[in-house]
Amino acid sequence: MDKVVLKGITWDHSRGMVPLQAAAQRYSELHPGVALHWDKRSLQAFADYSIETLATAYDLLIIDHPWVGSAAVTGCVASLNDYISEDFLALLDANSAGVSHGSYNYDGRQWALAIDAATPVASIRADLFTANDLAVPQTWEEVLTLAKKGKVAAPAIPIDLLMNFYTFCIAQGEEPFDGNAVVSEAAGTRALDTMREFYAMLNPACFSMNPIRVAEAMSNTDEYFYCPFAYGYSNYSRRQYSKNILTYIDVVAFSNKPLQTTLGGTGIAVAEGSLHKTVAADFVQFVCSPGWQASEYILSGGQPGYTFGYTDPLNNQICNGFFRNTRATLNNAYLRPRYHGYLQFQDEGGFYVQEFLKGNIQSAALVLNKLNLLYSESLQKSDKNQ
Repeated sequence: MDKVVLKGITWDHSRGMVPLQAAAQRYSELHPGVALHWDKRSLQAFADYSIETLATAYDLLIIDHPWVGSAAVTGCVASLNDYISEDFLALLDANSAGVSHGSYNYDGRQWALAIDAATPVASIRADLFTANDLAVPQTWEEVLTLAKKGKVAAPAIPIDLLMNFYTFCIAQGEEPFDGNAVVSEAAGTRALDTMREFYAMLNPACFSMNPIRVAEAMSNTDEYFYCPFAYGYSNYSRRQYSKNILTYIDVVAFSNKPLQTTLGGTGIAVAEGSLHKTVAADFVQFVCSPGWQASEYILSGGQPGYTFGYTDPLNNQICNGFFRNTRATLNNAYLRPRYHGYLQFQDEGGFYVQEFLKGNIQSAALVLNKLNLLYSESLQKSDKNQ
């Protein structure tokens, strides 16, 4: 009998690839009639490339949760409710890392399982803080004080700036996308001005750095001591992964309340066009099962979307307390929009925020007008597909 061969596509980092390879190897050992092969794409391509296109070439897809509105409209991925029991889905929901599991539920259907969880958290070089007799920032004002010393880095490519814009809108008292505009002009202006004050203190090289590049710079050089918010990568808190170990911690307080960062992470979905959807869904259930997520998924470099292993002493010892230290920020993460059409807004909106922070756009009102126009256009796309 011929083997069932499943092809999957994920993103190009140890966190995105190695845990899936380990799970695929073990699944094939338990199911000798099944072979799984994983391909990878760059982080930017992961954010940009259409899952509708990928679903024609792969059985298993690692996706971002903002895609699920498009998935529901286009039908490019299978509803997992048809292949996985409601009891198992309820168990996962009850043990979700923040709202990770629910972020892949749309129109009452589960389009993916939250294989991976992340949100922007703070990171430090604890050794450099100790050597320089510095206190780790606890408030936004203390972040600014350290940034003035040139010891702070933060990712500042457009997509990360847009996610942080959401965070600072919330810090100014308004959750974005809660009305006809992205945010009110007053709150949006305060958010942009707060960001401009901070990013003006950073090395301009940050405008070309994503979270991975920031983590690489912090762990491989002694140039930066602290990052106030970047999507966490437990790999850099593991011994021997990089030159120096990072310690990930919760974000600071802004006006006496913890910053609310924007949920990331990834989900694992089954392509609707797969010839082996039942087998693919069984692998999805295997890799997201409590036992695997709590042990082998973490041990092979992953950050589970489910909390079964988050309090395990061994897991936290291996990751320098990563899961224990950042859980409060993850539990508080903001869930961005997921409607069909939103990704058009996300793909283009961060450009205007970055241009403002670089000084190429002087007016916060102009940035907000551009964002509102993009938002209106994205809603029109959504309406056309209802």
